Amino acid sequence: MQDLGRLLLGAGFLLCVLGAAVLLFGRIGVPLGRLPGDMNWRGKGWSVSFPLMTSILFSVVLSLLFYLFGRMRR
Repeated sequence: MQDLGRLLLGAGFLLCVLGAAVLLFGRIGVPLGRLPGDMNWRGKGWSVSFPLMTSILFSVVLSLLFYLFGRMRR
């Protein structure tokens, strides 16, 4: 049960850090969700957003972080 508690605390901390990073990027002018390659469609009373480039950017950054953390644990 202690392992589950540690996992939940770690995941919560990671979500807090990611949320703070998204807020910080918004304040310094990094247009997350509006990068070239992000697709947005708007019509009368509806809109669809598919942030493809933002998703790729997050994937690369998270992959790099997990790789570095994995290397540090060895």
